[in-house]
Amino acid sequence: MNIFIGIIFATIISLINFIIVDTYFGLPEQPGVKGADIVGHDIQERKGDLAGGFFQGNILCSPDASAGTLISSIAIMVCGFQGGLIAALIVFIGNRLCADPGYAGTTGTLTMTVLIFIFSTFIGITPEMFICGAVIAILLIQGLYHKYSSKFLGKIAKKMNRYTDEL
Repeated sequence: MNIFIGIIFATIISLINFIIVDTYFGLPEQPGVKGADIVGHDIQERKGDLAGGFFQGNILCSPDASAGTLISSIAIMVCGFQGGLIAALIVFIGNRLCADPGYAGTTGTLTMTVLIFIFSTFIGITPEMFICGAVIAILLIQGLYHKYSSKFLGKIAKKMNRYTDEL
């Protein structure tokens, strides 16, 4: 597969994986750790969406599905499919160290491990392409413009009925 097309597909798959998993597990509803609360309210003060801000704060402050997406890609490149399972264990331990009560990171790591296995086996998107795709996906959500990315995440949270109750 052409490397640029593979990276584009890997980016889309990574985005879908971690946005759906993290939203399903309620990251936009409330901050899982103290830092996420600070980030969420800071983004709200800058005219962003509070639920999207909580989402961004949660993935910044503890290993959630976005981190799991990247870590599983790296682990699979290094150790094969078993590396993805080891990555899930590492993310699980990281969540406990951060006092994060959820399982979004572990679930995101496991789903990404399966997705990488399927797409690398049947379509030819390599783990290296998924590493690039995961970095680009995280940059799109975390690094470009918090105001609009938080509003985008807030809309997804509303559609999945995971919007914050906090005003």
